[in-house]
Amino acid sequence: MSIQQNQRRIPFVDLAAQYDSIATEVDEAIARVLRGTDFILGADVAAFEREFADYCEIEHAVGVDSGTSALELALRAFNIGPGDEVITQANTFVATVFAIAYTGATPVLVDVDPSTYNMDPELLEKAITPRTKAIMPVHLYGQPADMDPIMEIARRYGLIVIEDACQAHGARYKGRRVGTFGHAAAFSFYPAKNLGAYGDGGMVVTADAQVADAVRLLGNYGQREKYHHLQSGFNRRLDTLQAAVMRIKLRHLDEWNAARRRHAERYSEVLPESVVIPSVPSYAEPVWHLYVIRVPQRDAMRAALAERGIATGIHYPIPIHLQPACRNLGYERGAFPVTEAVAEQILSLPMYPEMSNDAIDYVASAIRDVLEREQPAPGLARTAD
Repeated sequence: MSIQQNQRRIPFVDLAAQYDSIATEVDEAIARVLRGTDFILGADVAAFEREFADYCEIEHAVGVDSGTSALELALRAFNIGPGDEVITQANTFVATVFAIAYTGATPVLVDVDPSTYNMDPELLEKAITPRTKAIMPVHLYGQPADMDPIMEIARRYGLIVIEDACQAHGARYKGRRVGTFGHAAAFSFYPAKNLGAYGDGGMVVTADAQVADAVRLLGNYGQREKYHHLQSGFNRRLDTLQAAVMRIKLRHLDEWNAARRRHAERYSEVLPESVVIPSVPSYAEPVWHLYVIRVPQRDAMRAALAERGIATGIHYPIPIHLQPACRNLGYERGAFPVTEAVAEQILSLPMYPEMSNDAIDYVASAIRDVLEREQPAPGLARTAD
């Protein structure tokens, strides 16, 4: 029998399985909003803001319409704009950089640590100029960035720190939730995130009441009271239906993150030695939004896994500085060698709470089979340390 006839199907994420596990709760929450016709800034938005702030172990949370908006409005709350520079990492989703550019500020990139793929603090200080106003570290793939040295540099230079925690709901750095180290942090509720909506959504968290108020004004046309506009603003409000759904999901998030950790441990145990598995520093308690390996001949591997019914992702195949949309930043190929090198080798494996050990073993077995039969090239070191 051919591989195609005998193969399994392993999705990259399985949102249907998640919905099945909470369908009754979700359906009741949605029906409650529909019956109350409480669609814009309804009671569930305020309740979710309180609950998410408590979950993050911080004082304030303000719902917005996307993670990108959360990043942008957090910057705007500190009056960051034209003429300013904001340092972030080269290895991230383009929204990190777009959010900076939307304010009129200039994104400045630094390369990443080769073992964590997060901002390399040793490169950060060299990128600071008199125009630098903020640093935006990214907790990429659900792995906490190394916040202590980043915050120390920020304090020394009087810089604002906005954490991009869009992939890191519930992650901890030295026992403390990410999102609580900087002056503010942004979360995304894109459907595939660990805490995902059934559409777009985002949140700004902060310990500063004035910053929370500024974000709230900016996101709702500059008004506290309807038709009384205190400043120019935007329509960036979190939808009540999405808030109602995420209130349900938030109750399950720790359980789902724990399952992701078990799956990551299983992957790391059963993947072949020639695969570079994720490296977890002693300070980190990641939440495994993505489980990202490195393999030689990545594209061939991805195609071979697809033939075996295994869906994978690449996060991200083209570095920010090589994107046509970011050509104006002025960087050339070779500017960020670590980011460029990993972009050619990284592969995101299926990862979702409802996965079984059997599914993980099937993925690992398929990778081993491909490496042995179709990719005889030498492998890489076991981890990226």
